[in-house]
Amino acid sequence: MTDERWTTTEEIAAARERLENAIEGYERPAAYAVGLTVDGDASAEEVFPRVNRGENFLPAVVLATVCGHVRGTATYLLDEQRLQEAIDLLSPAEACTAYDHPNLAVWRRVRAEAADRPGARVVAVFLGDLEPSPTEGRYERLLREAAAG
Repeated sequence: MTDERWTTTEEIAAARERLENAIEGYERPAAYAVGLTVDGDASAEEVFPRVNRGENFLPAVVLATVCGHVRGTATYLLDEQRLQEAIDLLSPAEACTAYDHPNLAVWRRVRAEAADRPGARVVAVFLGDLEPSPTEGRYERLLREAAAG
């Protein structure tokens, strides 16, 4: 964990820019979310407690950094260590009281729920655009549904 703190919106913007520039070819996603896998037919709301569409790009690039995501549509499984790494990388933003930091709160809640549910896994899903694709997977389809609604 770092002692770094981003107390202003300008510091958050600078951190976002620094992280985006560190990923060669990085493109901001049209939508992204962290969710908890579930068995059977689940709704997007059951899987993804928070969906980001065209906003909150600091958490997006934090996830991309941890997952190795550069651009496009993709789903990544996050083990407890990688999810904690994302939480730690984003946590300096909490020092800025101009924002509520809903993604950080959700990531912590998902981490706790995953620990309490045997067999549950955490996914990070990025959509490069909002157009459906015949090759996308289950969680990408669910996120696309949630982003459209």
